[in-house]
Amino acid sequence: MTTTLIPPPVSAPRPAMLSGEEEPIDEQFPGQLLPPPKIDPDEEESARAALDSVLESARLYTQGPDFKDLLDFIARMKTFSPFNALLLHVQKPYLSFAATRCRWWDKFGRRIKEGARPLIILKPFGPVSLVYDVLDTEGDPLPRDAFSFHVEGNVRQRDMDHLQYSLEKMGIEILLNDVGDRLGGYIRLVKRAKDAKEYSHYRLALNRNHAPTLQYATLAHELAHLFLGHLGKDAKLRISKRQGLEHAQKELEAESVAYLVCNRQGIQRKAETYLAHFITSSTRAEHLDVYQIVRTISRVEELIGGVYPP
Repeated sequence: MTTTLIPPPVSAPRPAMLSGEEEPIDEQFPGQLLPPPKIDPDEEESARAALDSVLESARLYTQGPDFKDLLDFIARMKTFSPFNALLLHVQKPYLSFAATRCRWWDKFGRRIKEGARPLIILKPFGPVSLVYDVLDTEGDPLPRDAFSFHVEGNVRQRDMDHLQYSLEKMGIEILLNDVGDRLGGYIRLVKRAKDAKEYSHYRLALNRNHAPTLQYATLAHELAHLFLGHLGKDAKLRISKRQGLEHAQKELEAESVAYLVCNRQGIQRKAETYLAHFITSSTRAEHLDVYQIVRTISRVEELIGGVYPP
């Protein structure tokens, strides 16, 4: 899997940063597996409460097509974390690209138009950063491929071997089954940990007859079930138990996560037909936990979303 980054910076003096801006912001640096982030429970609960309030008051994502639009938006915004992509979609759903004032100037030689209104995203280890829509900039012509972040979506066997090694150190055993083509995989709890200091034991099965790319997609789907809380609480992995979910909702949530994890890595798969059973013009989506889905996308990306060097 290879990655083509955006064009090199334009040689030009850097403008002064405004309060709330910092560079670089929220970039994704593939090529390594990262441990799950340390999340302050109080901050997480506060963020969730605020987001739930916004979504409920604005009646956002209550219809199936609206939810699908959100998934596609997050998939396109590869330079932003899934959560920040959600925040951008809430503020400006038809946005095509955004960056900080400094990045617009350094990378593209473009200035922010007078009176332009910034968009707010969260900044790692800080409050917020301000970014601006491409339509609110002026200056040098933009290269045709300025916003293209091409990823060749071919997973190699050694990528899967590396992931298996990393996951098994976290108590997630990978089992390769010799089964028919129609069966993808599953994940089950084998043994619950006695306390929060040790890992529980999970068994995640993949179809050994599938190509590595399809195994990767299955892996993303099954890990989504785990981090969405479908298998119960896991203190070590900071997973909360979510009760009362129907099977169809669990599958929709897991497939939504897998769809985005794969899409953001450039891996195309036939999730459209899988999601089509739910995403219809008449479908209601009030029961979906958008916050939990977006949070889980980040968790799964941190585990398996890296692009490995050749």
